[in-house]
Amino acid sequence: MNKIAVVILNWNGVKLLEQFLPSVVQFSPEAIIYVADNASTDSSIAYVKEHFPTVRIVVNDGNYGYAQGYNDALQYIDADIYALVNSDIEVTENWLQPILDTFVKEPKTAIIQPKILDFKSKAYFEYAGAAGGFIDKYGYPFCRGRIFDTIEKDNNQYDDNCELFWASGACFFIRSTVYKELKGFDEGFFAHQEEIDLCWRAINLGHTIKYNSQAVVYHVGGATLQQGNPRKTFLNFRNSLLMLTKNLPKEGFYGILFARLVLDGIAGVQFLTQGKFKHTWAIVKAHFSFYSLFYKYYKTRINFQTQEYYIVKSIVFLYYVKRIRVFKDIFNNNQINNP
Repeated sequence: MNKIAVVILNWNGVKLLEQFLPSVVQFSPEAIIYVADNASTDSSIAYVKEHFPTVRIVVNDGNYGYAQGYNDALQYIDADIYALVNSDIEVTENWLQPILDTFVKEPKTAIIQPKILDFKSKAYFEYAGAAGGFIDKYGYPFCRGRIFDTIEKDNNQYDDNCELFWASGACFFIRSTVYKELKGFDEGFFAHQEEIDLCWRAINLGHTIKYNSQAVVYHVGGATLQQGNPRKTFLNFRNSLLMLTKNLPKEGFYGILFARLVLDGIAGVQFLTQGKFKHTWAIVKAHFSFYSLFYKYYKTRINFQTQEYYIVKSIVFLYYVKRIRVFKDIFNNNQINNP
């Protein structure tokens, strides 16, 4: 098999391909590059064929979002390592070699994330991944370098290569054997939080997830759904609940799930007070969609979920009550599992 395949999922993104595909081709001599196209109706495929004839194209028969889009395309790609890269990512010189070195030296490492900085403000981390992800007891995700809407400047404070709970889907490296073992992403998610779910399932099976600061990419973010889009709110809230249903340990399962539903309700009220009525309605729809899917997802649970999946009990409490806004301050204030 080929050592590494860089796979860019695309849907009607010819402008993004024009802007970012050149850097991927220039700085990825170790890889075979693929564009996995979700049935685009623009000139994406024609552009790639004309300007980058060495880039291979896999065409899906519909726009199935991130999860099924990758699942369908990767069936036709042989590689030891899949590098799943958003179409709005600018890569840098030598971005692949540190990742490959880690996979070679650490056979237990199954998934790796690079340092993800903001393309629009390159001195800062980017929202979707930053320096690697964690979740709290109630399933709220946060990153080293980004807690909720507080984004840190990159001052090399996260230049270690540490273990993570989840790696960002914006630039996501995974061993193909592990991807197949996990049966890929959960296609019911469509988009958003499917990478966290996959990482949690990988950890439940004993695999390790790492961050590698020596590999650096720049991400535009929000190129598919902007942060303020109610559809994004719906998917994030619904998918997080489905992920908890699948992966929470048996002990305290219903209590944690109920607490999360209450916290979501508080978030909905907060949206109301801000005049964001569509987002409140999106949370309501997310909950009803979750109720309709609960039994289906409950049946997918396994019997050996990890008990130690979170490093803080409530990131909401730390952020909004204790006013801790920087990841390192969680440790500096001795807040690990003790909010």
